[in-house]
Amino acid sequence: MSPTSRRYGNDAVIECYRNLVEWSRTADALGYDTMWLTEHHFQFEGYEVLPNLIQFGQHLAMQTKQLRLGQMFNVVPQWHPLRLAEDFAIADIITGGRMEFGVGRGTVPREAWNLGTVVASGDNAMSAEHDRQNRLIFEEAMEVIKKAWTNERFNYQGKHFQFPPNDIPDRGTTVGDITLIPRPERHIDVYQPVTSPETIEYVPRAGHKAVYWLQNADSQKDKWDRYAQIREEMGSPVAPGEDRCLVLNMHIGRTREEALKRGKPGHDEFCSFLAPYGRFSSYRNADGSKVPFDFCPTLEDSVNQKIQAVGSVDDVVDIVGFWRDLLDLKHLTIFFDFPGLTRDDMNEQLHLFAEEVMPRLGEKMERRPLPALQPLV
Repeated sequence: MSPTSRRYGNDAVIECYRNLVEWSRTADALGYDTMWLTEHHFQFEGYEVLPNLIQFGQHLAMQTKQLRLGQMFNVVPQWHPLRLAEDFAIADIITGGRMEFGVGRGTVPREAWNLGTVVASGDNAMSAEHDRQNRLIFEEAMEVIKKAWTNERFNYQGKHFQFPPNDIPDRGTTVGDITLIPRPERHIDVYQPVTSPETIEYVPRAGHKAVYWLQNADSQKDKWDRYAQIREEMGSPVAPGEDRCLVLNMHIGRTREEALKRGKPGHDEFCSFLAPYGRFSSYRNADGSKVPFDFCPTLEDSVNQKIQAVGSVDDVVDIVGFWRDLLDLKHLTIFFDFPGLTRDDMNEQLHLFAEEVMPRLGEKMERRPLPALQPLV
């Protein structure tokens, strides 16, 4: 059965939200730093069903004590930039600075077209033009958001956005600038995924933190080092591993055989759903050659190339250790939630990583200090 042939009802979607509340409490108790949520719309297949990460993250912050709540990612071209800036600012104020701001350009045409924008959907000329349009809108929107957050008054004139528009009448005069209400009480870091050559160059120059996912080792190391090189050229160097994050899909078993048996259905579902969007084009054939744009990896491909970590505790320790040594990795985001896992399965994964994988790596579950801000309670 193809992933798009399946439909989940509204009750199942709401049950997913209850699971997220449960998992946030588990993560908080185990010492995880941040729980990242993913924005998607119209996903009748039941695959990623949160349309508003800021709103739901604010709710999870009220259910936990120290856990940060992040967006991986707000799909910026699908938002009005000033509404996104406002919504994040008020959520961060309410939670006392426990929100993390992540931004992306989008993946799914079903979402983008219905929400007023376009995204690249293949490997052809039309898709390349959609990607160009999407990138321009995204970059302008990010300029607007950051300008609105950091200035008491601001205006912006771009190709896609003009704030304020010309000649707005307001009580006997016209509006020359606007003020975002509210603005964050602190500097907001911006996290952005990095894959394409254009984004590799844009993210460090824009002052964003880079997020990498589903890359082969050579490609990942090149992208990781290029970020540091650009920051050095800009005069704002980064320490090894700083301002960069690796996302690693993971399923841990008590034995390798158990992990492969339980992890395979979710791995294969995940890959078959995303392969048409080119998400696995960084994989390599056995001879090292490039795979096709729509390549769909086997579980063996993912594990052998260390792009996903599925195996026993020792197997996962080896793969995480490989990336830690290769990149001087400081910030790891773990994608535990393979399709098909139950609430108890996910809780077990959270415990196994915190209580067995981390100690064998010689690491501790350490949180960053929270901002010295008061939540609204």
